[in-house]
Amino acid sequence: MHFVDAKGILTGSGGYYGMNIYRGCSHGCIYCDSRSKCYQFTHPFEDIEVKQNAPELLEKALKSKRKISMIGTGAMSDPYMHCEEELQLTRKCLKIILENGFGVAIQTKSDLILRDIDLLDEINRSAKCVVQMTLTTYDDDLCKILEPNVCNTKRRIEVLKEMQKRGIPTVVWLTPILPFINDTAENVMAILNECVKVGVKGIIDFGMGLTLREGDREYYYAALDQHFPGMKERYIKRYGNAYELQSPNAKELMEVFQRICRENGILSTPDACFKFMRELPDPYPQMSLFDL
Repeated sequence: MHFVDAKGILTGSGGYYGMNIYRGCSHGCIYCDSRSKCYQFTHPFEDIEVKQNAPELLEKALKSKRKISMIGTGAMSDPYMHCEEELQLTRKCLKIILENGFGVAIQTKSDLILRDIDLLDEINRSAKCVVQMTLTTYDDDLCKILEPNVCNTKRRIEVLKEMQKRGIPTVVWLTPILPFINDTAENVMAILNECVKVGVKGIIDFGMGLTLREGDREYYYAALDQHFPGMKERYIKRYGNAYELQSPNAKELMEVFQRICRENGILSTPDACFKFMRELPDPYPQMSLFDL
């Protein structure tokens, strides 16, 4: 872990902004796209870069905005990595979001988010909060291989239940689905059934597969060699150097996915989910803008 003073904290425009307080991750997920070389990391991925001045930058940025909007975080680096337990930068930023009347869409795999459920609840009451949780693998033993340094799927489902009790809307990322590994109807159905039980608002999937790029691919293949001997060769034979690796079972799995979402009124396309997460209720609390 190392600390830097960042020049800025928000990206985007048009009423929706993204924010990453950290760069890198300690979860150790074997498929992580953020390891890809295109993101130009200049330090080892596990050596977390901490934007120590993130709260100050965020407060300054929000006070300069004329329109209250949603702020997304967690797309590149989980805001609830292990270091957050001590540093509490995510919590400080949530307080600033609340104080300035903005909404938040926050993505994680960690149950540490429950520490901040009080703030998330307040943000949802004053503007809007959406909690996104990644669920890939229902089997605990397999989950420990694929996502070794973070709580398992069943614990993440408990987090979703706690959000549901507070009326905080949730979105699940059912991705990636790894060919020949977690791409079974049994696995996908188990996750979908839990999503129905906890009343998620939407589920995001990009066609039942995964993507591999330079940097990510090498790390993933090394993990396959360690945990699934012979699997790397199977991948290379079927997919070559492709970027998109769709499961051979994709058609069947997508049919199940779409049917369950349709029958239970769950948003099931990325566009619909992103639209929901990026829009504030109408009318949303403009008064907070004038109270600053």
